Formats: sequence, C-alpha cells, structure tokens
Amino acid sequence: MNSFAPGQRWFSSAEPELGLGTVLRLAGRQVQIVFTGTGVVRMYALGSAPLLRAVFRPGERVRIGGQDKTVERAELRDALIHYTCDGQLHTEGELDAEQPVSQADSRLLSGRVDRNDQFEFRRECLQRRADARAHPGWGVLGARIDLIPHQLRVAEMAGRRRPPRLLLADEVGLGKTIEACLVTAQQLASGRARRVLVLVPESLVNQWFVELLRRFNLPFAIYDEERCESLEMTEPKANPFEDEQCVIASVDWLASHEKRARQALAAGWDLLLVDEAHHLVWTPEFSSPGYALVEALSARTPGLLLLTATPEQLGLGGHFARLRLLDPARYTDLDAFRAESRGYLELSALAERLLEGQSLTTADMTTLSGLFPGDEAALVARLGRIAAGDDAEREALLADLVDRHGTGRAMVRNRRAAVGGFPTRLPWITTLDAPEDPTVLGRLRAEFAHDVGDSDDEPGHDYARDPRTDWLLGILEQVAPAKVLLLCRSRAKVQALEEALRLRTGLQVARFHEDMNLLQRDRNAAFFADPDGARLLIASEIGAEGRNFQFAQHLVLWDLPLHPDMLEQRIGRLDRIGQKGDVNLHAAAVAGSAQEVLLRWVHEGLDAFRGVLADGRELLRSFGAELLQLAEQDADAREPALTELIARSREKHAELARIIAEGRDRLLELGSRGTDGGELLAALHGDDQHAAMDDHALRLLEAFGVHNEPLGPNQWLLDPEHLTVDGFEELKQGPRAVTFDRATALGRDDLLYLRDDHPLLLSANELLVSGETGNAAFLVDDSLPPRTVVMEAVNVIECVAPRGLDVERYLPPAPLSVAVDTRLQVRPDFAPGERARLRAGDRVFDLSPQRKVLAALVPPMLERAREEALLRAQERVAEAMAKADALLGAEIARLKALARVNPAVRPEEISALEQEREQLLAILPTARPRLDSLRLVASTDFLQLRR
Repeated sequence: MNSFAPGQRWFSSAEPELGLGTVLRLAGRQVQIVFTGTGVVRMYALGSAPLLRAVFRPGERVRIGGQDKTVERAELRDALIHYTCDGQLHTEGELDAEQPVSQADSRLLSGRVDRNDQFEFRRECLQRRADARAHPGWGVLGARIDLIPHQLRVAEMAGRRRPPRLLLADEVGLGKTIEACLVTAQQLASGRARRVLVLVPESLVNQWFVELLRRFNLPFAIYDEERCESLEMTEPKANPFEDEQCVIASVDWLASHEKRARQALAAGWDLLLVDEAHHLVWTPEFSSPGYALVEALSARTPGLLLLTATPEQLGLGGHFARLRLLDPARYTDLDAFRAESRGYLELSALAERLLEGQSLTTADMTTLSGLFPGDEAALVARLGRIAAGDDAEREALLADLVDRHGTGRAMVRNRRAAVGGFPTRLPWITTLDAPEDPTVLGRLRAEFAHDVGDSDDEPGHDYARDPRTDWLLGILEQVAPAKVLLLCRSRAKVQALEEALRLRTGLQVARFHEDMNLLQRDRNAAFFADPDGARLLIASEIGAEGRNFQFAQHLVLWDLPLHPDMLEQRIGRLDRIGQKGDVNLHAAAVAGSAQEVLLRWVHEGLDAFRGVLADGRELLRSFGAELLQLAEQDADAREPALTELIARSREKHAELARIIAEGRDRLLELGSRGTDGGELLAALHGDDQHAAMDDHALRLLEAFGVHNEPLGPNQWLLDPEHLTVDGFEELKQGPRAVTFDRATALGRDDLLYLRDDHPLLLSANELLVSGETGNAAFLVDDSLPPRTVVMEAVNVIECVAPRGLDVERYLPPAPLSVAVDTRLQVRPDFAPGERARLRAGDRVFDLSPQRKVLAALVPPMLERAREEALLRAQERVAEAMAKADALLGAEIARLKALARVNPAVRPEEISALEQEREQLLAILPTARPRLDSLRLVASTDFLQLRR
C-alpha cells in the first residue's frame, strides 16, 4: 500500500492541518495531491514525500458525509481501499477531508507506551504551537527587527485590509522596507498570500533577497533571464514563474522583455511589492514600460505595496500615477485630483491649528460644516468644548478629520521629526593638502570617473601612497578604541585598503564585499560587532544595503556616491532609530581633485551631512551634469564656477524645502503616526520578556539529538552531531550558534534568532507531534486508591478550511484534555501527583501482560472521553465564532460608516470582509476534536492485574 495511484487518500505528516488528500496524478518521479478541505494542491517527490497512507482498520471510526461511522471491514481492490461501515460499502474516495485519525489508542491497547515525560512534553508542544498560531505576531515573532511603534502600526493596519493595497511613503531612514517585509511575512503566515512577487531596481535585488531571508526567514528566489532559460530547458512548455511561490526580479529586466512580462502576468500572484515606485513614469499621454508592467500586474493582483520616499511633495502628477495603481476606480482624473488635493491643504492648515490649540477661523467653521453635514448643532457643541480646553474632544475631532481624509486610506507617511529617536549628525570634513607627486591627482580622477559611472574600467588602487590613508590612520588613532565603519564603492577598494593598512599597522580589520557569501558576510559583521573583535570594518557599497551597524558611532566615507539618496543610504547604517550616541561622519578629499568638487557640493551646497535630503533626486537632476563637467576641469579654472554652482544649489534646496513644507499633509501624517499602544507591539514586547527564561526550543531540539551548550550571555551552541532525523536545513553545515534575545540578534547577524515561528522550530515541532513519540504513556500514582485507573485523552481541535481564512487565528489547534475513570466518570480537575511524576523518571513500562485488561477497560473509557471532548470542543467553537463575529463585524460596521464620508473606502474591501465572516461562521462549526495522545494513570496494584 506504499505505492501511489489516482484516487488514493493520503495524509501529509508535515502539514496535518491540510486534512485528507487525494492523489490526482503521477508525473514522472512526482505525485500530485489535492487536499479538498483546504483547496491546496501539492507536488511531492516520490522518494521523499512526507505522506502517510490513510488506512482505517475494523473497529476504527471514520467520517463519511459528515457522519461518524465504524469500520466493519476493509479490503483492497485495484489499489483502492473499500470500507464496509454499518452494512454499507464505501470507497476511500467518499471519506471526508477531516478524519478522526490517531495511533494512540492502538498503541495503548497493544501495551506499547512511552515515558511519562515524553507524553507531557508532547502536550506542551501542542500548546506552544497553538499559542504561537493565535499570537498577534504570528509570522513575525522571529523577525530580526527592533520593535519600533510606527513600523508595527503599519503592519497592523495592513493586516486589517482585505487585501492590503498601500503606498508606503515614509521619509528616508524610517524603514519602509521593514514595513513591507512585515506585511509580507504576516500575509504568508496567515495564508492570505501564497504567491508573492517583488519588483525592484536591478541594484536592489540582492538587498531585498538578504533582507527577506536574514531578517524574516523568507527564502525568495531571484529571477533573471539566465534562470528562466535554465528552467525552460528542463520544461520547455512550462511557465518559469510558476516554479517558485515567492520571487524577486528586476523591474527593468521584466519590463524590457515582452515574453517574460507575459509569463509573469500569466503566473498569477496574491501580493505584489514594488520598491522605488517613483521611477515608474506616467502622464495622461505616456506610460513607461515599467509603469505599464506594474499597472497590468496590479490589476490582476489582490494585494499591492508601493514603496517610495518621495510622494506628493515634488509633483502631484507622479503622486497621482502611483495612487491610480492602488485604486484605479477611485483615482481616474488628474485635474480632479489636483482640485481635491487643494482641499487637503486647507484641512491640513485646520488640523495644524487644532494641534497647536489655536482659535479656529470662520473659514475653518465653514469647512467643518461641510465635512459634518446634518450635525451642525453637535459640531458647535464640540467646538465649544474644545475652546474650553477639552483635549480629549480635540483629539476626537482630529481623528474624525483623519477618517474623512481621502489619501489617508491608501497611503502611509511617517516623518523623522514626528517619530523621533534619531541621533545628531556631526560632520568632520577635511580638505587634504595636494601631494607633491603629480600622478596622484591623475589616479584620483580615474577613480572618480569609475565611481560616478563615466568609465566601466576600474583602475588599480594603490592606497599605500594615498593621502587619504594617513588621514584615515589619524582618525583611527584619534577615536580609539571606538568602532569605525568605512564605506567605499567597490570590492577592489576594500582589498586595496586592507592591504595598505596591513602594511602600515597591526589593526584588526574586518572585510565586507559582494564576492563574499551571506555566511561570510555575517561572520565578518559579527567580528566587527564583538567588543574584542575588529575595530574597523571596511565595506563596499553592499555594506550600505540592509545592514545595521548602529553600535558604532563613526562612519568614514572613503569616497562619495554621486546620488544623494545613495549617500543617505550609507549614513543610514549608523543614523538609525535606537542609535545611542551622536553619529560622526568623516569625509575628506585631496585639494584640486575631482572628489573635492563632489564633497564641497554635497557639504556646502546641500548640507547633506547634517540632515536628510527629501529633494536630493531633484537637486541631482538640476545640477548633476554641470557638477561632472566642473570635476573634469583644473582646480584654478573651475573655482569661480564651482562657488557659483554651490550658491545656486543652496538656493534651489531652500526653495524645494519650502515647497515640501508648504505641501505637507498634516492629516496624512496624523493618520500615519506611530502610537504608544497597539496589540502587535504589546504582544511582541510581552513575548520578548518571556523569551529570556524560556528553554522550550532547546528541549525540543534535544529530543532529536541536537545538544546545546552555553556560549555566553544569551547565546547557545547547537551541535547536531547526534541528530536523529534529516531535514533541519539550518544544521546541515554543522554546529550553529543561536540566541533567543532580540537585542543580541540585532547585533549578531551570524546567530540564528529562534522564536516559535522560526522554520527550524516549526519543523521540529511538526516532526514531534506528527510522530508517535509520547502519544501513549502509562504512569503509576501511589496516591490513588487501590484499583483506580484514570485515562487522560488529549485531543486537538482541528478545522479543515482554506488557508486564506486564517481559521487558527480564532480557533488555534490547542490541546483539549479529558480525564475519565473506570466508572466512566469525567474528572475535570484531574492531575497526577507530583511525586508520581518525579518518581517516573525515564522509566518505560511494559504493559503487554495487561493487554486483556486494557482491551476491557480502554474502549468504553475512550468512547466516554470522545463524547466529553465533543461537548467541550463545541464550547470552544462557540467562543471562536463569537470572537470572529465580533472582530470582523466591528470592522465591517466601521468601514461602512467611513465609506459614507470617505470615497477611498473601496466596496470590494467591505465585501471581502463580509464574505470572510460568512465563510468563517459557516466553517467553524465543522471543527472536530482529533485524538492525539493517551495516558493511563493507575494505582500501584494495576501491574498485578491479569485476565
């Protein structure tokens, strides 16, 4: 019965919640299984499929057509099993997707039992799994992130949307990527999204891959032309984008390749993420290829997240172009949107006066009357209370204004000034004396040409004679023993700098560049983070991507990127929320060099070292070409023109800053601002406090032969030398260091950060609870009266449902224990004595001599326990239905009320929530308890019984 044939029924041992599956077809060395209860289709390799044949023997119960029946006979005909139940013949295809399957009863009846501690640990694992699944942070419990309120609020907000369609437009440095990854992780974990496509500029592909994997344990596949061609060679007729569920691709590559674009569209996605969305160009007369691609994908994809740091401030046309991707039915006409936006500015001014406690103008009263039609009397009363100093009423009115604000539903905009927590930037800018060696300026000019993209050929670097090397050594000596991060453009520069320092000093140096694999980078970053490790980390541009070095306060910029946004990305490695000290920025250029032109423009013209540039892209567009021309000229000839260019840049920067300030949408910022509360933030904080004293993960892995030993504060070493199973991907390369502490994990990328939703622990938990270990146990309790036997039956309440409903949020698969004695009386508060549990130790009983006794005692006790479990399960189901109805009902009512005053509330969103509530209330009552494990607790005379 171990060979596959269409129509057979199988269980997934790795995903038992899928219910009973049916073999659809065999394709080469793979078998396709459909799990009809959850609507999931899986392809498995024949040699390693985690599947168990669903075989029921006479005397066991099965569920057919929603009714429980007892199997009288089972026979195999043409590879399919036919069951006779209550005198009627049924094929295995008639079995319901949900079945009351357990091996615990047969093991107990045959006298095969495990240790008592294994039974108790199994029950603990079931409870841990249920608690994690019902946790508000499911999917991001093990995310390697700081608990920053505004980021978690975005995730919480998106989690309530059906589906999430948002423009994430926080200022630079506030973590738009983290927010998008949080949303993605929660959508995948809840089952609302299965297929995710991330489109980014080519330069950010690797950064996104690392961010998703290292911070969120999400393994995405990078797609390019080479990968697609390789897949097509294996299966010419297949769509390569259907080979993976989660994909990252360059938007430029996909938009320029018509065939690949068609294939990506045809593959179908649940969630689409687009970074640097401001690069997508649209006007009423023209769409760029990238915009056209995203527009086509967004029309077919339920969830959409657009990321940009430059929303409406520098052009309403571009802002409108992004909003119409999110909601084309709402944003149809650019002129109408311009008129609408002028109204938002009036509301922003009104909100500003409310915030600052100023008196409202007559025009404000008129505006408010238009927003609250029919409530004039109530409005007058509210304004009277506000005038009298009622702060609560003021906040309530502001909240009502936010609800009525158009783009607030589609857009999130947090500002650094409002969020707070950022350090002070201290620039230390140096002009180095021109060297006597005339060849130095020539070498610097060649280096500059490659840095800014004017030359594809990178020159050789000899930094032993470079004036900047003496300057760097001086900084290292001056700030000792502080850690110093040095960023430069390329791998070649990293190696040349390391070589120069090796020849001139014995300083411990760590390296970080693109030719190192992820593990090598993590180890070098850990060497830098270690208080006794490297004082200096030299990193190429990749060091500015997705890494957190906020334990350091000194950043050396060996060279400068031409684009101000890239400079900000570099500075952002240290200038982050949570930075404990001032950020010292060190930059130098040789007098007369091309680098001096760029340094002076950035420092004197843009003041980019002291604050974030919201207009950096626009300033580069205005002055970049002129700047590069000046860099090619001799120092004396260019000085007047450079001074004039810097002056014009300052004026332009001031003008753009004024436009941005005047265009600030205060209501949007109020609606986006982080809060001190929030269920997700509070739940994750609580989980952090508990993690410090929690050794469950270590005990779980120990059950599979993975030994542990402490390495230091909050660190353990997992040694898989005696591992008893295959499949723990994280341990295949040997011992791994781990932590359960968030702060330690943030400072040490090389450590595994283990929480209950980490893939390693999920795999271990599923392996344990899907196996037999601990599902049958026996315990002697000498505190019980003679001839007393109590059976504990542990059931798991399971509801077979489509994953996208997220049923387990309301009804997690929690263990439900029922204790029954030999008189078939339920003992609600029964628990074995502590002395008996301690004395049991690691003893395993042989109950084979008592098999006849067990055959007489267990079946009626088991039937009574089953009846009681059904009753208790119904109570939990009722609680789950009430919870689902209350939560979704309240959200539906809120959205319906909001839709009357805010056109941005999409009817589809309300309809999706209504359908979800209807489906949940219909499917939750189908939940049933499944017997998982049994323990027989008996008095001391039980082992003497014979029949």
